[in-house]
Amino acid sequence: MRLAVFTHAEHFFHGGNLSAYAPYVREMDLWFEYVEDIYVIAPVKASADRIDKVYERTDIHFLALKTLNFTSKRKSLISITKIPGALFKIIKLMAKADHLHIRCPGNIGLLACIVQIFFPGKPKTVKYAGNWDGDAQQPWTYKLQKQILAHEFLTRNVKVLVYGNWSDQGRNVIPFFTSSFSKSEIKEYKKVFEAPYRFLFVGALSQGKRPFMAVEIIQSIKKKGYHVKLDVYGDGELFNGLADYINKNDLEKEITLHGNQNSEIVKEAYLQSHFSLLPSKSEGWPKALAEAMFFGCVPIGTAISCVPWMLGNGERGILIEPEVNEATERISGFLSMPYELENKSAKAQEWAQDYTLEKFNSEIKKFL
Repeated sequence: MRLAVFTHAEHFFHGGNLSAYAPYVREMDLWFEYVEDIYVIAPVKASADRIDKVYERTDIHFLALKTLNFTSKRKSLISITKIPGALFKIIKLMAKADHLHIRCPGNIGLLACIVQIFFPGKPKTVKYAGNWDGDAQQPWTYKLQKQILAHEFLTRNVKVLVYGNWSDQGRNVIPFFTSSFSKSEIKEYKKVFEAPYRFLFVGALSQGKRPFMAVEIIQSIKKKGYHVKLDVYGDGELFNGLADYINKNDLEKEITLHGNQNSEIVKEAYLQSHFSLLPSKSEGWPKALAEAMFFGCVPIGTAISCVPWMLGNGERGILIEPEVNEATERISGFLSMPYELENKSAKAQEWAQDYTLEKFNSEIKKFL
C-alpha cells in the first residue's frame, strides 16, 4: 500500500533523518507499520525543536511545502502566492496514493480536504485533532474543514476520527482516541493526598492554554493557606511573561518553569504529582490530562471539547469555570476531602488505562 500523509506539522530534514513534533511522530510510526510505501507532504522548518522526534522509518518520501501563515495581513498575502504550488503537489500526490491520510485542522489539512473531493474513490482516514464540538467558537477555516469532512456527498469513502462522542454527526465521523503508554505500564498508582499538594501544567505556553490562569489559581490557593506547588512543562511566547510574574509575586518556591522536556521527564512528573491542571480555551484530546490520569493524577480542566466526557462529568476529575476565584474555591474545597480525591484518582486511572498503545495500534490496523 502507498500511504500519503497530508499534515501542517513542520518537519526538519538533516543528515538523512526526518523529524517533527514528537507526539505526532510517535503516532505516525504506528500507522506506518502497516504500509509499504510512505509519502509525507508538509511544511519545512529551519531547525529541530527540543521536543521533536525522528521517524522510525528511514524510507519515507518527503515532499516539502512552504509554510502557510495567515496571522497578519503581510503574511497572508505572501501565503496566498504559495497556495497554487501547494495545491499542485497535493493533487499530484493524491493521484499517486492508494490511501489518503489527512491531519486536521490546519492550513495543509484544509487544502487537502478540498482536493480530496475530486478523489471520491480513494480510501481515506482523517485525524481531526481539534475540538469537534459544533457549538465551539473556532476560526471559520476550522468550521469549513468540519463541514467538508462530515458531508457525505463531498467526502466519500472516509473515516473521520474525532475525539469524544458527538451525536448526529453522520456516517463519516467515528469517535476515536489517542494513547501514549503500553499495557506493560498498567498498575495501581496510589496517590496520598496530603500537603504539599503538587500540581502540573503540561502544554504550550500560549494564550489558548491559559498558563497564566493556572499560575493565578495556584497563587490564590496559596493565599488561602494551603501548601501547594506547580511544575510547568512547556514553552511558548508567554514563557518570559510567566517568569516575570512568578518573580514579582515571590512565587519561586511554589512555581517552577521547566520548559520543554522529553517524555521520560514528564512521565516522572506525573508519577510525583497529585493533579494535572489545564484551564485551556479549546482542546482536541488533551494529552496533559489523559496521560496524567494514567498515573493517577486527578485531572482539572475546563468544560470544553471532550473534557467533560473524559472526566466523567466530574466523577473522575474536577471541572472548573475559567475564572480564578471560582476555580480556587472549587479546587480548595476538594483538598479537605482526601478520600474523595483518592476515589477520583482511582477512577481516572481505570478510564485512562483502557486506552493503551496496543489498543490504539489495533484500531489503526483496522482502518488500513
